[in-house]
Amino acid sequence: MFKLFHPNRIFRITSKAPKYVLILFVMVLSVGLTEALILSPEDYKQSDVVRIMYVHVPAAWISLGIFSSITFLSISGFIFKNKNFFLIAKSLAPSGFVFNIIALVTGAIWGKPTWGTWWAWDARITSMLILALFYAMYLISWRIYESEEKVFKFTTLITILGIVNVPIIKYSVDWWNTLHQPASINILSKSSIHSSMLFPLLIMTAAFALFSLLIFLMKYNTELIKIKNKGLDRL
Repeated sequence: MFKLFHPNRIFRITSKAPKYVLILFVMVLSVGLTEALILSPEDYKQSDVVRIMYVHVPAAWISLGIFSSITFLSISGFIFKNKNFFLIAKSLAPSGFVFNIIALVTGAIWGKPTWGTWWAWDARITSMLILALFYAMYLISWRIYESEEKVFKFTTLITILGIVNVPIIKYSVDWWNTLHQPASINILSKSSIHSSMLFPLLIMTAAFALFSLLIFLMKYNTELIKIKNKGLDRL
């Protein structure tokens, strides 16, 4: 079983993948931007300002999804003593943090013409900011701790504490009276957003997911090269 985690075996697969992911990302992004900026309609209240949604919402979704994945991988790695899970989580974190920041910035840009202010201590905005702080603590921990045992324990603790914030972000608009509108997209019930806006939104989400995968592969390959240079037989 350990042969499956041999750096050379994994690297042979992951080193070839980025160029194909890049091509697919450019194709999907091109379609998404065309749909979002040209073909999708204006909002009857917000006009063209609503187009920020096609960056803001997917960025928020991706950042939440990545942090949830990091938490699962960290806990699994800690339980099963598998270093590869931690390396995957570490490689996912940078793109998750970037998309978290993008969600905050685009939210501020969207909020100025919509709410009349760049920033408000709204429940969802504040909880997204808290998520960014957990991302930052997670990434900093990998830099300040030299001992693998310490960094594994500390990053796992950070993700466990941080994951509590994820459902708060999701349900903040339902639990509190916030500036944000209620969820427009529901999996278990009918969504209130029109298909002409939902379609480009999903395409842009797919494009951002591919970009995250691309950054992950580049970071993960770098980690594998470090392991190979150390002369380790397996992860």
